Amino acid sequence: MAVRAIDLWVNTSMGQGKPPDWLVRVKEDYFRAGDEFFKSFTPEELLADMDEAGVEKAVLSLGVENPDEKVLDFARKRPDRFAFAAVVDPRKLMPELWRLQALVAEHPVAMARVSPFTIDVAPSDAVYYPLYAKCVELDLPLAINTGLPGPPCPGDSQDPMHLDRVCFRFPELKLCMAHGADPWWGVAIRLMIKYRNLRLMTSAYSPRHFPPELVHFMNTRGQDKILFASDHPVLSFRRCIAEARELELRPGVLEKFLYQNAESFFFSPRKPRI
Repeated sequence: MAVRAIDLWVNTSMGQGKPPDWLVRVKEDYFRAGDEFFKSFTPEELLADMDEAGVEKAVLSLGVENPDEKVLDFARKRPDRFAFAAVVDPRKLMPELWRLQALVAEHPVAMARVSPFTIDVAPSDAVYYPLYAKCVELDLPLAINTGLPGPPCPGDSQDPMHLDRVCFRFPELKLCMAHGADPWWGVAIRLMIKYRNLRLMTSAYSPRHFPPELVHFMNTRGQDKILFASDHPVLSFRRCIAEARELELRPGVLEKFLYQNAESFFFSPRKPRI
């Protein structure tokens, strides 16, 4: 049976320049990957990989400060296939948010994104609050990494429990945990039950390694809460979708996981408040 997918975390420029030491450590110690880990793509090359795996849309990582023109060209050439995750540093406050707002106005931005471990500031810190307010104003979903990060660095800032007060104080914020939630899966699941606007994408997490409690949640109360993402080429489209098809999911759940939940949460019409 053919499947279709939306991939919410795709990298286009992993082979560009010298990688930072922490990313080399992730490749060697965490993923034990080969040379395909550090690979860059042209739009045509990436589309070929997507077509082979059944990926209809891909969300590409893009910094809001001096956004890479090569990455922007992907959506210029195929706006039907590519959108962007705008990577934000909340510590830069209003200038960063103005850059985000301008990017959203000019390009197909599906979400803002923050990786707390890279700045070692938990998302419960007040420095994030202007970003949360701006995302609510723009009706723009926000992805925040959760779970212990792969690099050898402090990871307590990515405990999903930090999102409890965020969801409570910003109930209109559309928030998605990214890169799974290991080893705090139970906390992440409980928070998703508690808050209507909280989701989780499985980027950088191989489906065959999903914990049993996550698969159970996908089959029961979380059918609309868990969204597919690969982190391609770190984990390839082909591998992740093939492994997803092997999960013991109830009828209709695979389609929700791979496509429908992302379409609803990230690509439904927006209603900005500004």
